[in-house]
Amino acid sequence: MCAVLFSTAFDYGFLLHTSEEATATVALNEYLSSRSYLAGFSPSRVDQEVFELLHRPPAPQHVHALRWYRHIAALQRETPSPDSSIKGKRVQHPWSAPAGSNLPKLRLYNSLTRTKELFVPQNGNKVSWYCCGPTVYDASHMGHARSYISFDILRRILMNYFKYDVFYCMNITDIDDKIIRRARQNYLLEQYREKKPAAAQVLQDVLSARGPFQAKLAETTDPDKKQMLERLDSAVAAALGPLQGAVESKAGEADIQHLVLLEKAKDLLSDWLDAQFGSQVTENSIFSLLPKFWEGEYHNDMDALNVLPPDVLTRVSEYCPEIVDFVKKILDNDFGYESNGSVYFDTAKFATSQKHAYGKLVPEAVGDMKALQEGEGDLSVSADQLSEKRSQNDFALWKASKPGEPSWDSPWGKGRPGWHIECSAMAGSILGESMDIHGGGFDLRFPHHDNELAQSEAYFENDHWVRYFLHTGHLTIAGCKMSKSLKNFITIKDALAKNTARQLRLAFLMHSWKDTLDYSSNTMESAVHYEKFLNEFFLNVKDILRAPCDITGQFEKWEAAEMELNESFYERKAAVHAALCDNVDTRSTMEEMRALVTQSNTYIASRKSSKLQPNRMLMKSIALYLTDMLKVSESLLAATVMTGCVVLSLSGLPTVVKLVDKETLLRERNEKKKMEDEKKNKKEEAAKKKLEQELAKLAKMKISPCDMFRSETDKYSSFDETGFPTHDVEGKDLSKGQTKKLRKLHEAQEKLHQEYLQTNQNGC
Repeated sequence: MCAVLFSTAFDYGFLLHTSEEATATVALNEYLSSRSYLAGFSPSRVDQEVFELLHRPPAPQHVHALRWYRHIAALQRETPSPDSSIKGKRVQHPWSAPAGSNLPKLRLYNSLTRTKELFVPQNGNKVSWYCCGPTVYDASHMGHARSYISFDILRRILMNYFKYDVFYCMNITDIDDKIIRRARQNYLLEQYREKKPAAAQVLQDVLSARGPFQAKLAETTDPDKKQMLERLDSAVAAALGPLQGAVESKAGEADIQHLVLLEKAKDLLSDWLDAQFGSQVTENSIFSLLPKFWEGEYHNDMDALNVLPPDVLTRVSEYCPEIVDFVKKILDNDFGYESNGSVYFDTAKFATSQKHAYGKLVPEAVGDMKALQEGEGDLSVSADQLSEKRSQNDFALWKASKPGEPSWDSPWGKGRPGWHIECSAMAGSILGESMDIHGGGFDLRFPHHDNELAQSEAYFENDHWVRYFLHTGHLTIAGCKMSKSLKNFITIKDALAKNTARQLRLAFLMHSWKDTLDYSSNTMESAVHYEKFLNEFFLNVKDILRAPCDITGQFEKWEAAEMELNESFYERKAAVHAALCDNVDTRSTMEEMRALVTQSNTYIASRKSSKLQPNRMLMKSIALYLTDMLKVSESLLAATVMTGCVVLSLSGLPTVVKLVDKETLLRERNEKKKMEDEKKNKKEEAAKKKLEQELAKLAKMKISPCDMFRSETDKYSSFDETGFPTHDVEGKDLSKGQTKKLRKLHEAQEKLHQEYLQTNQNGC
């Protein structure tokens, strides 16, 4: 404590000018009565001057002045002499702050700059994120999984590791050219089947449908698409032959064969029916049933993959009024134009405006007619529609509906939204004029996302609708391109029948989210091996922690081995952090975790070889860290365990009981049961086959050689007294070759029949 009587905050100089000591004492006491004067370590300069002014301690009635005087006097006794180098003051030793180090910060690969950019959210810790969802007209496949598992991993890491407050919005596209065409085709094909057409009618219709299909095949230049169409045509051709034969011969097989052809030819028959009757499908509900069903299947698949649901889900069909308003404002801002009931975005006008740029993501693709037409949709690229546009680069904001298409009211007449405008209106409605992250598949960059950017910035009149654009890489199947339109895809359900959701997620974690991922047996084997590798480590640590120990015994002395492993542990943690900051590099993260487990396993083995227990607290710390890291991306392993069996006994150490996780144990049990069932089935099948062979042989033995040829009247017309044929069905003599062949059969049957008769005779 010290006297802080004299600070610049108070006017106390008058004391120094008071000549009488008694008067000064009274004034000092009064001054101190309303002020704090005990704090710190040493007296101030003025404290010292006032103290020297008083030649004796103040009288007892001056309580505050006396207390101050005694305190200063005590400090005086502790103060070194004036000869000291510090001149009477004892001060605390100076402290200097450590230099520290620059920790890596999160950088994300931004498609807008094609480089890794420092991630800086616009609004503090909150991250607004919009992700393009699926177009729901068929089963979800591994291409969908590529995007949605990858984004789920990124989302969880941003939330759970970097502690961002992520607000995640995703759409469902339930109005689209593909959906309209597929819904119409399904409806027309179902009606066709309900009429139960005769085999001859099915044959005629498929032949009629095959004509335009083969013309389309001849015009196709894309090698992958051509190969797909050729496979389809071959399957139809293979089913046509049997039905044509059955119809011509009027055989009963025609009823079965026409169902086979109907199944094989359903795609080209659907196209043919749609071309004839598609314009007659006008009920809007027909177009909502298909996407509603497949949306439900999509959500089931995402749940099975353990993908977090979005915070907000938007459907195009529910946002048509907002889309109309969005288009209106773009027109008001003079970046669009109406033509024959449709509304188009004026790319040239937008590109030449001072604060805007068209094609921010893929400027080199601007003018790519194939990509632009794919973006417009199959039902929107007729010659008449293309002629409505001022430029071939312009794209539809609102499409005038044709017969056979769903429609909604608008200022421009009955119509439906363009594809690109859907995301802009829905994302803008939820996230406003600018979002932190927009995500989607790599193939959506142009024209979809470039057009989204253009129309949204035209609407909001800014140039920063999206701050960071993230695009997940392609997915190939064993090195081949995957495409739903090419019918070359694996559904998520098929993939989950082969591997668990955890194994699929591990496979994705072991690859960069932005690069191409090859889904193959090798990829999945690596993931399964990694899972087993980590599980073994966790089970070993569980065993170490299960060893009996009192509360103080768990804290063991650290030797050089523990120090070395712990140092490596912290180096690995730093490397993991650096990897995650580097565009969320999960591949490097997984390798660092693998290296940490390998080092830990080496340490455990070394301790046990010396008949010593590994350090419990160190192993627990490492296992908990790895568990936390796996939780971050929701790939937790060995979460549930079951008691296993004794698998190891080490001399001098307690018997080790290894625990096996429930999933592994059940899988191994199921595999064992499956093998036993297969073995049993094979045995039963062999016994059944043997019995059938014996019964067939017995039936054949019963036939007398005199009767064996008499029933074959479609081949022979005359027989001798032994039943041996002498003339063919036309009455001609049998050739020597035929007779010789039949004689061998006759003699063999005679031998069999005699064996049968002998057996029966002995049996009686």
